[in-house]
Amino acid sequence: MTAYEPPGTPGPAAPYDAVVLAGGAARRLGGADKPGLRVGGRPLLDRVLAACATATATVVVAEPRETARPVEWAREEPPGGGPLAALDAGLRHVSAEHVVVLSADLPFLDGATVRRLLDALRTGDAPQGPARPDGVLLTDPDGRDQPLVAAYRADALRRELAALAVAHGGVTGLPLRRLTAALDLTRISDPVASFDCDTWDDIAAARARIREHGNVLDEWISAVKDELGIDLDVDTGALLDVARDAAHSVARPAAPLTTFLVGYAAAQAGGGPEAVAEASRKAAALALRWAAEDTPDAKPTSDAKPTSDAKPTADAKPTADAKPTPDAG
Repeated sequence: MTAYEPPGTPGPAAPYDAVVLAGGAARRLGGADKPGLRVGGRPLLDRVLAACATATATVVVAEPRETARPVEWAREEPPGGGPLAALDAGLRHVSAEHVVVLSADLPFLDGATVRRLLDALRTGDAPQGPARPDGVLLTDPDGRDQPLVAAYRADALRRELAALAVAHGGVTGLPLRRLTAALDLTRISDPVASFDCDTWDDIAAARARIREHGNVLDEWISAVKDELGIDLDVDTGALLDVARDAAHSVARPAAPLTTFLVGYAAAQAGGGPEAVAEASRKAAALALRWAAEDTPDAKPTSDAKPTSDAKPTADAKPTADAKPTPDAG
């Protein structure tokens, strides 16, 4: 059965686990290490791990590698046994009722999309709600299912994987559609989050997209936070205002220096969005005061300068009459 839902607003967080499939031969990429390919300065795998950072447990099914955040590693037997074998291996390491299943090649997946999938899965939990779906997955612009961008009920996955193993003597080499065909699924269309990188053209398109004017700043901030190990949401608009005020009111080089000092001051104050906002407010106010001193109204007027009347006049200088006369000697 299939139900279609429009994109919704993410709800409150709820416990879930994540299984990320990061194996595969990447034949269409010439055997390249696809999870390690960088988009926006970050490996594809790290971008996906950032999207499911709120998971209670995150299991990556692949050979272990360095990642931006700690994960648990698993491996299907035999290695390269296909997506169902990898999923089965990952599920053995999770215990939550709901599990997000993701591929490692989704450059535009974000936390809001993960929450949206989980919200749609949970809506069936209410007694007066519709029959509980087994999972919620994204579809691409052509309406094709993307079963590796989905949230599932873990018990439903285990049930159908077990049935397939009995019917086929195992799940090695079986396609994902054998599993999804047996599940009651809800589908959500999302042409951006469902975009995956299977070819070099896909990689090039993803790299170009994040450099578009409307995306580049958010992408850069996310990349910097990942690189520095910072998990902090701040008002980037306020920081940009501080940089603008410093550049316009003081000098261009003041912009990066001021934002650095704002960050340092916020850290000294204990960190957090509130500390950043307060430091930004103070720095912006200082920049405006600095600029105010450079206005015509703030400069001393010509009337305030010493005038010629204040200088010694010719009459004040000794005259010939003031010199001693012979009678005074």
